[in-house]
Amino acid sequence: MEIAALYDIYRSNPKVVTDSRAPEEGSIFFGLRGERFNGSLYAHDALKGGSSYAVVDDPSVVRDERYILVENSLETLQELATYHRSKLSIPLIAITGSNGKTTTKELAVRILSTQYLTKATSGNLNNHIGVPLTLLEIDDSAEIGIIEMGANHTGEIARLCRIAMPDYGLITNIGMAHLEGFGSLEGVKKAKKELYDYLEEGGGLVFINEQDKTLRDMLQDFKGGLIWYGGSGESVIRGEVLDADPLLRIRLDIRGYGVLEVETGLIGSYNLENILAAASIGLHFGIRPEHLAKAIQHYRTDNNRSQQLNTDHNVLILDAYNANPTSMRAAIEHFRTMLHPDKSVILGDMLELGEVSEAAHCEVIDLLETAGLREIILVGSSFAKAEVPDSYCVFSSVAECAVWLKEHPLRDRMILLKGSRGIGLEQLVGVL
Repeated sequence: MEIAALYDIYRSNPKVVTDSRAPEEGSIFFGLRGERFNGSLYAHDALKGGSSYAVVDDPSVVRDERYILVENSLETLQELATYHRSKLSIPLIAITGSNGKTTTKELAVRILSTQYLTKATSGNLNNHIGVPLTLLEIDDSAEIGIIEMGANHTGEIARLCRIAMPDYGLITNIGMAHLEGFGSLEGVKKAKKELYDYLEEGGGLVFINEQDKTLRDMLQDFKGGLIWYGGSGESVIRGEVLDADPLLRIRLDIRGYGVLEVETGLIGSYNLENILAAASIGLHFGIRPEHLAKAIQHYRTDNNRSQQLNTDHNVLILDAYNANPTSMRAAIEHFRTMLHPDKSVILGDMLELGEVSEAAHCEVIDLLETAGLREIILVGSSFAKAEVPDSYCVFSSVAECAVWLKEHPLRDRMILLKGSRGIGLEQLVGVL
């Protein structure tokens, strides 16, 4: 079936699903393949559950006209999303980076939504499947779209750009994330720069942190438009931290407007860069500074990202959404500045670091030795292999750690929980 014909079906059935266990009435189910599954085999279940059509790439499952047989279901999903994007006349902003892209995206959504109907990536659906699904969620009522782009291999950002066709782009920073796939920090830079390359070819605009030398160097020969933030030169906005214990209080200096002080619901001085990035987007699209400040003030994180949780026994700083050497160091260094008589950390492995994993975990252990902490608890196979002081508690898994915490309960502590999502440190909240 030609994409134009499939698009006509989509316009009449504008909900796309990929999980046969959660079909929606009148939706189109795409049977995607994975290493261990063939989604086409579940097309019947999706249709039985309410989907109107099923796009499949396995001829053996086709039963009637509701089955749309294609050569490759994933490629068809991506082509449909790109075709839909070509019909949308709204500005579309792509956000990527090693750290802070989800927080920046969500702040930008909050800010833009004070004036525009804004559609954006849900959660962290930022890969070759999530981006097309997000695009297909953008309907005719939307006025601005924001797409978060994630990657762990060179070429992925370029592919996502070809699918989403962004008009604007923002890279939050370049850090030591997903080195298993990128190979090195230079590999990270090369992969993220694919967003800049796409925008340069298409005449797009880039939001750029004036104080980030790495990003400035990546744009040295850039021939597109630049919107600066964070510095004292051409930046539309700059800021400073007034307080960060526990919540971030900042001063924003907006060019042509003046100064605003904002009490945020965010933890960590490192979030100032995310705020400035999102604010620069809002200012470019004409959001009034007072509305921008109020949106920042009311924003709260979720999904285990830099959240303060008060249990019956402790104050928790839960940051178990993501971890790499850059974000781990930032979290520990900020935690050191927080005023509490009894501070402890529970840190999980930093995943997908490849050859630098051992050295990176050793650097974290070294950093902890001078952090002045009551308890240091490490979780995961990488930490378990490392040499640590006898006073540290090390566990191979969250389950082992939970058993120990039940037998040795922590009380009246401020506790930082930081680790990669795959470790699952959030499971420990119930015993803290």
